[in-house]
Formats: sequence, structure tokens, C-alpha cells
Amino acid sequence: MTEISAQLVRELRERTGVGFMECKKALVETAGVMEAAMVYLEKAGLAKADRKSSRVAAEGRIELAITEGQGGALVEVNSETDFVASSSDFCSFAQKVAALVAAENPASVDELMHMTSSSGKSLDEERKALVLRLGENVVVRRFRQFTTRRHLAGYIHQGGQIGVLVEFDGGSPEVGRNIALQITASAPRWLEPSRVDSEWLEKQREIAEHQARESGKPPAIMQKMVEGRLKKLVEELSLSHQAYIKDPEINVMTYMSKSDAKVIDYVRYAVGEGIEKEQKDFAEEVMAQVNRR
Repeated sequence: MTEISAQLVRELRERTGVGFMECKKALVETAGVMEAAMVYLEKAGLAKADRKSSRVAAEGRIELAITEGQGGALVEVNSETDFVASSSDFCSFAQKVAALVAAENPASVDELMHMTSSSGKSLDEERKALVLRLGENVVVRRFRQFTTRRHLAGYIHQGGQIGVLVEFDGGSPEVGRNIALQITASAPRWLEPSRVDSEWLEKQREIAEHQARESGKPPAIMQKMVEGRLKKLVEELSLSHQAYIKDPEINVMTYMSKSDAKVIDYVRYAVGEGIEKEQKDFAEEVMAQVNRR
């Protein structure tokens, strides 16, 4: 059997980023031939990524990119644990995803994953190589891209757990950042009351009417209760009518008007929202990470 030196293993690690034991195994299997070992690792990465693709990835990070040409992107990239999500390799990959979306404006995640990244490989090939290095499923879940002649401002909160990208007109970079902070903190569902989803509003009306009937009030009073409750709820969830976080005496619309600014559109992502997470014991999660190394 070919003797594999530590120097050879180190060289393969530097060229691939894969762990020590995987590199040593690849060199043993390929009789110490560097190029063959790299091909071996690439194939192993594809197989490993395929095996892990069904595992729930509900952790991760939100990443932001804004180009000089006023293209912008907000993306969510998921992993299985927050340990991996905070690693430099994972963060670098998420940043690369955001930059590619901002620059190329793909129509879908599938189209994005087939795009060639700065490494010369497809983004999906890079993702699968990352799965091999990190030992976890990695998923590019969603993105939103903006291309505009107006202004863009963004904000990333809690180390990538929440991210916001705002398109606005007029004002200043400070105004844009303040609105991004507002959206981060208050999580509006709509830009303004006129954009409220009609299906959602109808469901809320049914709930309000049921609550009003239980009050035993006269029909005219019940109707006023329903309309008042709906108006308050819609305004609380509409960015334009929310109390401005830095001055609760005014709403966001008033704050924007002081700078002759207007929000055109926005997107807010929070990691894992809408994904059913598997509940794990913390100690077990730590040991699982140790055993994957």
C-alpha cells in the first residue's frame, strides 16, 4: 500500500478545503495521485450531498448584497445547525450566493444553482463540495432581487438571523437604514393598507365578527367593533402606518414625508420561518457535531 505523507494530505486539504481524514482516505484510495484524489473527493461530495439532501435544514443565515449599479439581493441559505451556520465557509458561501443573485438576477433558485460562480464551477457544485466539508445538508432556500434606479438600503440583524432590503425614493442613506431597522423590528406584512391581502382580511373579519357576537352588544355596536378592530390590525401590520420606532409619536409615513422620501418596496426574511424544525436536545446536537468531524 502506498504510504501517504502528512505533507501530501496537507496539500490536498489546501487545494480542496476538505477535512484531514477525508483527504487521507482519498489519497489512499488513489495511490497518492493528487489529481485522482481530487476527483475522488468531488465524487464523494456529490454522493454525500445527495444522501443528506432530504435532511431538514432550518438553521442558517440571511445574507445581503448591493451592487454599485443599484442591484440588490437578499438571500436565505440554510444548514442543519447554527454551529455550521456560523462557520466561515458557510458565511462565505452565503455571501457568494447573494452577490451572484444581485449581479445576475436569476428567475428561480433552480436557475441560480446552475449559474457559474467566481470559481468557474456551478453554484450547486460548490454547494455539494461545502456539504462534504461541513458534514451537513446545505440549501439555498429563497432570494429576492431588486434592480432599480432608486435607492437601496439593507440591514442584517442577530448575526444573520433576520435580514431586510428596502427600495426607496428621495431621502438619504440614513433614512433608508432607519426604515430597514423599522422593518426588522416591527415585521410589517404590507407596505400600506391598500396592499393588504384580501383572503387574509376576510379570515380576520370572520374572527372579529365571532368575537363581537360573543360580546352580546347590539348589531350596530358589533359592526363598529369589527371595523375598528380590523382597522387597528391592518395599520399595525402596514409599514406606512406603524409607529416609528425612534419616535412613537409619529408613524413611518410621517417620518418619511419629513425627508421627502417614499418606500417603494421591501423584503424581510427571518431564518427558518415557515420550516417545521426538528426538536433536538442541546447536548445531543453538540455530540452529533463532534461525531461528524
